[in-house]
Amino acid sequence: MATINVGDSTVDYEQIGTGPSLVLLPTLLAEMSVYDLVIEELATERKVTRFNFPGFGASTGPIGETIEDYANLIVGAMDELSIPQETDLLANGFGGFVAGTMAINHGDRFKKLVLVDTGPGFPEPAKEPVRILARKSVSEGMSSVLDAAILRMFPEDFIADNQKIVEQRKARLSDTDPNLFANAALSLVKLDNRPKLKNIDNETLVVVGLADATTPPELSHELNKGIKGSKLLELPGVGHCPQLQDPSQFLQAVKPFLGYSI
Repeated sequence: MATINVGDSTVDYEQIGTGPSLVLLPTLLAEMSVYDLVIEELATERKVTRFNFPGFGASTGPIGETIEDYANLIVGAMDELSIPQETDLLANGFGGFVAGTMAINHGDRFKKLVLVDTGPGFPEPAKEPVRILARKSVSEGMSSVLDAAILRMFPEDFIADNQKIVEQRKARLSDTDPNLFANAALSLVKLDNRPKLKNIDNETLVVVGLADATTPPELSHELNKGIKGSKLLELPGVGHCPQLQDPSQFLQAVKPFLGYSI
């Protein structure tokens, strides 16, 4: 792991592998370790860079209160690391909202786009649970949101059968800065990229776990309909983090689109 300074913020990152560049962005419910089970495979043919958002790992603020601020931060980090414009971008959950915004505002900064269990913006009924997570994280600490976060990450049968992974996820999330967690959550509530999806020119793959309780499949369907020429892959029985729940199926979904040889 290493850090760079982008403006007044510190960005935590890791790079592994050689070859064409691939950038990974995580969900709000985790940090870069959400890719631990797939990063070595992805790095067989790529130079993979994964980032932590402010408040996660060694990444720190300040950061503004909009998804555009997070998008600008990641573009700044990519520039600081001299990541080429030919890079591809793969992002999950919150990272996908950031990546979609990057495609709208900085689409020439990367090539292919993989959006995993994300959307253009939450519908109004889905915003209140996000607000609750934000309020509780600040008022009661991260421990108060761990159980809710796990239920948003994985289907209940997976939780019951994979307590080791569940405890690892809780331990990682408990180290998150509660104020910056809340800041990121509330930035999601403000976002609506629906009118702007038509401006995305990057070749795009949308991947969705059909058991996702955080960003329901209909949000991925909106992305697929709104982004011209995009492809959609549905993963039955899979929740918000397919790279953790079913790494093999996740890799089978994304590697052909990204041009891997095997």
